[in-house]
Order: sequence, then structure tokens, then C-alpha cells
Amino acid sequence: MNEPTTPPHVVVVRGAPSDEELAALAAVLSARAARRATDADAATEPASGWRDRARNLRAHVPPRPGPGAWRLSLR
Repeated sequence: MNEPTTPPHVVVVRGAPSDEELAALAAVLSARAARRATDADAATEPASGWRDRARNLRAHVPPRPGPGAWRLSLR
């Protein structure tokens, strides 16, 4: 049978790894790929209002100079 050949995803350039070493490498690579996929999913979720640090910038409230303005800087 003529099966189409595809290039391998991982190539051993030097040495002769054992089956256990190759299995460990495959486990690490698959775990990293899964972590990257979950990180990409988490990045698309909207940020919680409690964790949003932009609210500390007070962009929605213009600064009010004058007496007592230093107290408002803590809000």
C-alpha cells in the first residue's frame, strides 16, 4: 500500500533516546499544547470588574483640583 508520507513533528537529531524518554517528551509537549489552548480560551473571556486594574486609573472621573483633592486621589 502506498500511504502518503508526512514529515514527522519531532526529529531526533543526536543520540538514541529510549522509548520512555520519547514518551516523556510527548507528554510534556502535549501538556504544553493543552495549556496553551486553555490560556487562549481564558484570554477571550471578559475580565472581571473586580480584577480590572483600569478602574484604578479613574478614567471615568475627571480630576478635580482644589481643596481636599488629595483625599480624592485615594479613591
